[in-house]
Amino acid sequence: MMKSSNSPLYLLSCLLMLLLLPVPSLSADPDSLQDFCVADLNASISINGFPCIPASKVNASDFFFALSKEGVTNTSNLNSSVTPANVLAFPAVNTLGISMNRVDFDLGGLNPPHSHPRATEMGLVAEGSILVGFVTTSNVYYSKVLTPGEVFVIPRGLVHFQKNVGNKKGIVFTSFNSHMPGVVIASTTLFGSQPPMPNEVLTQAFQVDDAVVNSIKSKFGS
Repeated sequence: MMKSSNSPLYLLSCLLMLLLLPVPSLSADPDSLQDFCVADLNASISINGFPCIPASKVNASDFFFALSKEGVTNTSNLNSSVTPANVLAFPAVNTLGISMNRVDFDLGGLNPPHSHPRATEMGLVAEGSILVGFVTTSNVYYSKVLTPGEVFVIPRGLVHFQKNVGNKKGIVFTSFNSHMPGVVIASTTLFGSQPPMPNEVLTQAFQVDDAVVNSIKSKFGS
């Protein structure tokens, strides 16, 4: 017997079918209703970006940003430097879902293991020989040494790094599909948080004793 189109079971079935179907309007960010929204960094961040400054106060210079200056790489033992062009440094990318970094490497320089919780990353090696690696959620490690002109991609949220393995300085330009990709540096997060992460958590997780954890924490100011 055919089910009545007014029966609760039929209506419930239709509702479930609709919920299971891919809905285009929910599969991507909504289209912007304006050409741009240069961020007002003096205002509090809202749902997914900063409020816009009035269009009458926007000028041409707001839409241009320099990544031509070499970063200072000798301020830590990592021998690397990251120059961001996210919304905090380049307010014109506010709400546009895009940003960039310039990463400079001295000899042996390392951009340490980290992840970006809000973005996939694509990078272009401009100078040097750069070892790029990441680890999947299945604990599989992928890596390759890249030279100028080669590109890499890091899926969103996966732990990754870049290290200069050549005999001269290196430069990498990275791009993100977020105006604020965020960064979680594994070592700093675990051993330099404030307040500190409990030793009993770290000793059990890494299968070491308090002395080892305290020694590492001392290097990160925790």
